Amino acid sequence: MKSYLRFESGRLELGGRPIWGGLEMSAEPREMVAIMGPSGSGKTTLLNCLGALTRPTSGALTIGGISVHPASAAVRRKFRRDHVGYLFQNFALVESESVERNIVDPLRIMPRKRRPSTSDISRALGELGLPGREKDKVCRLSGGEQQRVALAAVLVKRPSLILADEPTGSLDSANGHVIIESIRRLTDQGACAVIATHDRDVADCCDRVVDLGQFAVSART
Repeated sequence: MKSYLRFESGRLELGGRPIWGGLEMSAEPREMVAIMGPSGSGKTTLLNCLGALTRPTSGALTIGGISVHPASAAVRRKFRRDHVGYLFQNFALVESESVERNIVDPLRIMPRKRRPSTSDISRALGELGLPGREKDKVCRLSGGEQQRVALAAVLVKRPSLILADEPTGSLDSANGHVIIESIRRLTDQGACAVIATHDRDVADCCDRVVDLGQFAVSART
């Protein structure tokens, strides 16, 4: 049986400089996979490759039976729209807008029948400890609250693939625990999650760990 996510012979070069090569990784539904490695090892770029935001230099990437690389720009856009929920390290929120607008606006590209309802948003915020905060401006929220808003946007989209870039990096332990437990609930419902982290405690919460240090290559490779 083929894996839900399969990246074979992956190689990445940035500006002609090799970052990783010979990468072999897989992930399954209901699984959390941690991506670890030293600074500069390409953890974030690997997430971007998995999310069809960046093209690897070479390799074959298949997710959910879809060839993500190689693939046309149209296929990659549709894959991102239909399957990916991305939790960015910097939250990717518009601070001058409300919590509700930050959740709704990015999902307007979804087919109408798949867009979240007001009750969906309220439910997600309540699950994350932010009940009744829909109209609050993001700029008035703490860092932990902003990360939970970003996660609420992932919750209401219900993606099959969750990509999280250092989701606890700027949070205290309590807020970090909320984020990881929320991602685990999504995987328990059938999603697959890949988390880039330098935090061993986060990695210990995952089912498997991919160490990018094992795939580092020199300029002579």
